[in-house]
Amino acid sequence: MAEKHLHSFDPELAGVPSRHSSSERKNDAYTEGAAVLGGEDEAARYGYVSRGLKSRHIQFIALGGTIGTGLFLGIGNAFTHAGPLSILLGYTFTGLAVFGMMQCLGEMATWLPLPGAIPQFCARYVDDALGFAVGWNNWYSASITLCAEISAASLVIGFWEGAQSVNVAVWISIIWVVIIFLNIFAVSLYGEAEFWFASMKLITIVGLLIMAFIVDLGGNPRHERLGFRYWKNPGAMKEYPPQVHGDLGRFLGLFSTLVNAAFSYGGVEMVAVAAGEAENPRKNIPKAVRRVFWRILFFYVLGSLAIGVLVSSDDKGLLDAQAEGRSDAAASPWVIGIKNAGISVLPSIINAVILTSATSSGNAFLYTGSRYLYALAQNRQAPRIFLTCSKKGVPYYAVAATAIIGGLTYLSVDPNGGAAKAFSWFQNLTTIASLFTWCSICVAYLRFYKALKAQGINRDTLVFKSKFQPYTAWFALVYFAIIIIFSGFAVFIKGNWDVSDFIAAYIGIPIFFLLYGGWKIVKRPKIIKPLEADLTTGRAALDAEDEHWQREYKPPVTIIEKIWDWLA
Repeated sequence: MAEKHLHSFDPELAGVPSRHSSSERKNDAYTEGAAVLGGEDEAARYGYVSRGLKSRHIQFIALGGTIGTGLFLGIGNAFTHAGPLSILLGYTFTGLAVFGMMQCLGEMATWLPLPGAIPQFCARYVDDALGFAVGWNNWYSASITLCAEISAASLVIGFWEGAQSVNVAVWISIIWVVIIFLNIFAVSLYGEAEFWFASMKLITIVGLLIMAFIVDLGGNPRHERLGFRYWKNPGAMKEYPPQVHGDLGRFLGLFSTLVNAAFSYGGVEMVAVAAGEAENPRKNIPKAVRRVFWRILFFYVLGSLAIGVLVSSDDKGLLDAQAEGRSDAAASPWVIGIKNAGISVLPSIINAVILTSATSSGNAFLYTGSRYLYALAQNRQAPRIFLTCSKKGVPYYAVAATAIIGGLTYLSVDPNGGAAKAFSWFQNLTTIASLFTWCSICVAYLRFYKALKAQGINRDTLVFKSKFQPYTAWFALVYFAIIIIFSGFAVFIKGNWDVSDFIAAYIGIPIFFLLYGGWKIVKRPKIIKPLEADLTTGRAALDAEDEHWQREYKPPVTIIEKIWDWLA
């Protein structure tokens, strides 16, 4: 496809009528389904997903994937442990590695945008066992994270006095039903919800960054210029764990922020999972991936800098909230910094945004979990019934199977009961699932890179060609592997040993390799040779669909259209 089509204008959003009729869309879905599922009979039996996610949906799904509760809440723990400079460097370094990984994923997802994507790339380019391990690991992680986000959202509601008398199970039920509603009817409904959720998060973080700049320069009720005073006292880099002193302690403090940042960036790969249901994926996916760097820079790097000038890393209010295990606005370094500056109106607003972020994440994880299950069924590594789609293209059995796991959230209702402890153990199993996913993406890309070369496909002809390959993939792979290996380093420090912390940090490693080794032993798949890797199944149907997207292309003319085209 010609380069000029990569930045085309979404006609529907500018009021230009679409010429891609519903009958053409159904035919496209049937043709694509027949190619991917293995024949017309399979496509007629199961149906196929619908390309109902518009450009603005994809761009804001990518945006929402980089702004989660980690930026508002989770960053606080790393900040108090390591200090402002460490958190800034940690989020910057990890952000560069995540950007490298997304470059790899973007190239593969643009070449062949499949629903679920990641398990299919691993199965096509590496071997079936890796596809199986990644797919089930991701499905389990998404399902349990769905529970965690529902639980977090229900607890956040308790921040408001009027809601504290209501049993938390009521809020869990309401949020659970809303999330299922947004996923079960049409993918466009999910996309629309994420568009508005992400819009709210975008407006909030931009407002917070502007506010932090003004407050830091003295534009606050106390007219007190903050500058970088908290970098001098208590210091830019703190020693962590407390038993380790000097340069080693500061280095370990910095390393602890790498682990925290990796968890905060979790979910950034969601845009590729949605590629199989995106309109004009060869325009919209590269557009979203190219902007990941700027989103990471703007939101996380500037966000961590803003927190470092707003609040002290040993602030009593922040430390007390963490000691109490608070998960609402009271534990947000943003809120505490704002209150310290004499501004009292924002905590409820921030709490509402945290509630929105948790609900948005739950919505997204139900979607991605169901698509991972769908991808596994395509790979014949899950029951084929999960391929069954509604007339709107929703794999409703996969959605239902993932949503049912959300019922485990009720285990968290009594925070002191044994059920709540069991729930926390379930969550521990997901701790490093994202890191394994990112490593698998890099491994799949390295094999994809070799397959292109072996099969005589010039990367210069690709619609989206990532830079500095294969070195970018190797850098990201090694970086994430180091974090996996040393994520629980603190338990090995003298006096810090704790069995629960050790298991929480490392239980994900044997689970992943048991999944991989189990499929390897039972099915005995061979490592796929680059010359034999399947680079083409499903591409012909997508090439045909490109003709429809190109016929719809109308370049933006007015200033408003050009601004919207740049944004979405």
